[in-house]
Amino acid sequence: MTLIDEVLMNNITSNKPIWIMRQAGRYLPEFREIRSRNPNFIELCLNEKLSSEITLQPLRRFNLDAAIIFSDILMLPYGLNQKVEFKKNIGPILGNLNLDNILNLKEIDFVEKLKPVYKLIKLIRNNDLTKNKNTIGFVGAPWTLLVYMINQESPKLGLKNDFFKDKIFLNETLKVIEKYLIIHIKNQVESGAQIIQIFDSWAGLLEEKDLSNYIYEPTTNLVKYIKSLNIPVICFPKGIKKYKEFCEIVNPSAICIDYEVDPKQIMKDIKIPVQGGMDPKILLTDRENLKKEVKKYLDIFRNHPYIFNLGHGILPSTDPKMMDYLVKMVKDY
Repeated sequence: MTLIDEVLMNNITSNKPIWIMRQAGRYLPEFREIRSRNPNFIELCLNEKLSSEITLQPLRRFNLDAAIIFSDILMLPYGLNQKVEFKKNIGPILGNLNLDNILNLKEIDFVEKLKPVYKLIKLIRNNDLTKNKNTIGFVGAPWTLLVYMINQESPKLGLKNDFFKDKIFLNETLKVIEKYLIIHIKNQVESGAQIIQIFDSWAGLLEEKDLSNYIYEPTTNLVKYIKSLNIPVICFPKGIKKYKEFCEIVNPSAICIDYEVDPKQIMKDIKIPVQGGMDPKILLTDRENLKKEVKKYLDIFRNHPYIFNLGHGILPSTDPKMMDYLVKMVKDY
């Protein structure tokens, strides 16, 4: 049994495993070298040899407890034949959404388009570097994918003015997303993913009155499905105000918290295992500051099942030496 399994399945509090969101990627020079030769991000994700190499890069450097697959939540709209491209300094840009075309899509065609993702997971599981470590697969949450597919770009500057205009269309699209997320999860698990994380990056955009329809109900359906496969599921509803309510309704195996949340309050409110919390910007400061912040989280969750992680993805300008220092601190705690 791995350290993360002990925390997620047996609620062990003595060990504090660590993995980092986006640990495979932009801050590592060896990743940047591969990326410079492969400018098309989607094609890179669909090259199982390169994506498996990128997934393993941080495990060669650091004593992490999991490999998180190098992929993207927008592989789902790509699999549904919606155009997806990544523009430098802008982010993802998606094409028009044709719901009729998606409704007529055959499941076999969707799986075929994403087959390299499943091959990547098999390659990771068969690598010596992942012995006694978990392989983590992931998906975007239904709400966050709905945002990207309809907004057609990152909602950093807000949602389109008419985003909620056609409720029937939104709900039909949400059902389709949920259906294909289950297919995508099933194939990841069958390929060897041992944990699934659900990233709800834009949960914080919703008003409280809309949480049930767009977050609680569809995410609960996914969580129930993943648990039926005897696989633990970690939910990350970034920016949500009511983590306690989310945990009580959705009931994931563990909750990942963002850096705007008070960890002491989480410790009081949440009974299930907790992951994450530290602001990624702390890694851009100095060792003394990093040490203080890491110790804060480890002390707060000393007697609670806890996986050390950040409150969002590691930033591209992070020095790998700071990451190394962070991992060693957690391991020596």
